[in-house]
Amino acid sequence: MKPTIDHADVAVVGGGPVGALAALGLARAGRKVVLVETRARRAPIHDARALALSWASRQRLEEEGAWPATLPATPIDVVHVSQQGACGRTVLSRQDLGLPHLGLVADYAALTAALNARLEEAGVTVLWESRVTAVKSLARYAALEVESAGQRAALTCRLAVLAEGGALAETLPGIRRSVHDYRQCALLAPVTFEAPQTGTAYERFSLDGPFALLPYGDGYMLVWTRSPEEAAALSGDADMLKVAIERAMGGRLGAVTHTGPCAVFPLVLKEVNRVVSGRVVLIGNAAQTMHPVAAQGLNLGLRDASGLIEAVAGSPDPGSPEVLSGYAARRRLDSRAVVGFTHSLIQLFDGHDALSQWLRGTGMNLLDVVPPLRRAFASHLVFGVGQR
Repeated sequence: MKPTIDHADVAVVGGGPVGALAALGLARAGRKVVLVETRARRAPIHDARALALSWASRQRLEEEGAWPATLPATPIDVVHVSQQGACGRTVLSRQDLGLPHLGLVADYAALTAALNARLEEAGVTVLWESRVTAVKSLARYAALEVESAGQRAALTCRLAVLAEGGALAETLPGIRRSVHDYRQCALLAPVTFEAPQTGTAYERFSLDGPFALLPYGDGYMLVWTRSPEEAAALSGDADMLKVAIERAMGGRLGAVTHTGPCAVFPLVLKEVNRVVSGRVVLIGNAAQTMHPVAAQGLNLGLRDASGLIEAVAGSPDPGSPEVLSGYAARRRLDSRAVVGFTHSLIQLFDGHDALSQWLRGTGMNLLDVVPPLRRAFASHLVFGVGQR
């Protein structure tokens, strides 16, 4: 579709869950919003990721009408954290916070389809099969160059929101992106065991690398951090994968009865030094891309979108320095704390000597037996740091 809109209050670049939520919330608040997305409107979404959404994220999506009752999702009621080969565990429960569930697991494709339908229902203008090739911030507006069907057009707005993980942010004055390559991959595969799935998510720090088993339908979705070579070998050999999972779980769920198709993703931490440049603000993957060990990346991005919606509410100029500096200040603690916590987990559980294992085990046991600590920790995971 050739772009036919030349000006908007807000232009959102990137139609993933974070960008779509931002567009919906800003449009509901009465802003004229244009969303620019590279995908075709009806194109099938081929993405193997299962998303672990906190209960707070699920509620925020429902508020925008983007969580239909028909959306397939598997509840997480308990999170069981342990380490292989040593004592120590922490068990978090929905009862700790008095919630119906701690979270839910949904397919990326299903959630994105629900958001697409809601965007259409809400009448949000979406430029499908389009990409922003340049962005510039001026005193009174931001200017975007949009390419679609081989043609280029200018789109101006009072606020530009980057919600994609591309290189646009690095062209902005004052924005620098730091990158840490973990030299690891995430191996994803649906798995079933002899024991039935009961709503418990397992976060296991195994000798071969941290992994999560997320409740997923009648079984689980495995997310295992391995070296690129190990991930490639395991993804190509179902029997080898079954043996490795059973060894890492220590028989807790019995034998693995089935593994489905595997997917492998490289793991890199990316973080910008600031999230605002003039009239451009960065949210979600544009601001930070994280290791999946604590399943916090998407939840953090959705809180970015919600925070931006709240920050611009009632302001005559959504891209004013006062609005955006206020947004950045309010999001700083949550973002830095979650990124730092996730990154430190990888380093903390990297050592497997006796002293390291004992210290980790002692910390997990302490968290488990002191209810105020356990509730505070669970609240940070579900609602964000300093957000509730």
